[in-house]
Amino acid sequence: MRNQFDLSAYLVLGPENTGGRPVHDVISAAVRAGFTFIQIRAKNSDAREIIALTRAAADAISAQGKSDAVALVINDRLDAVLAARAQGIKADGVHVGQDDIPPDVCRRYLGADAIVGLSARTTALIDYAETCDTSCIDYFGASPLHATPTKPEAGRIATGEIVTRSFEELAQLHRVSPIPVVVGGGVKAADLPALRETGVEGFFVVSAVADAPDPYDAAAEMVRIWRGL
Repeated sequence: MRNQFDLSAYLVLGPENTGGRPVHDVISAAVRAGFTFIQIRAKNSDAREIIALTRAAADAISAQGKSDAVALVINDRLDAVLAARAQGIKADGVHVGQDDIPPDVCRRYLGADAIVGLSARTTALIDYAETCDTSCIDYFGASPLHATPTKPEAGRIATGEIVTRSFEELAQLHRVSPIPVVVGGGVKAADLPALRETGVEGFFVVSAVADAPDPYDAAAEMVRIWRGL
């Protein structure tokens, strides 16, 4: 999966994001609408719950015959990825932040076939992309485009201010990054044409799909706009 994943339409979610609907159902709707990448991010869940959510996500993807096309990763929890894989669940990798388990450690434990994503503030990523070895990382996650209640700490600096990212910064990150870039943080359908113009490989969302009245309709609209249809 490491050599064929598609970042273009990336959904991040956990049970706290779905308005009480099963995670399986929201993922199923998003994948049916054309989403290409799923991340389980369940900050309030223990390892067993995360593994169960990952199984539900893998089942939702498999039911549509897309296990080889739609990637599935777990946020932060290298231990949950390893445990899920040990139980035969198709967990393709892990997504970490710059303050989490280092990507090279994730790569060492997960092997050459796994996907390892890294997120940070865009300015930090620009410095990182220009100066550091990215050989063990498969993509960058940049945020926030806007302040977002689903991750209130995103973009927060020492003064407490939320610093969001401009399209110009994102275009610069795309230019200097040796690996693909996916952008999120309060992204809405209306942002997608300008975001696509920066050259980044995709967008990620949480509430725009997971908390929408109809997740399928919301996901399908975003996919249609991103593809320029």
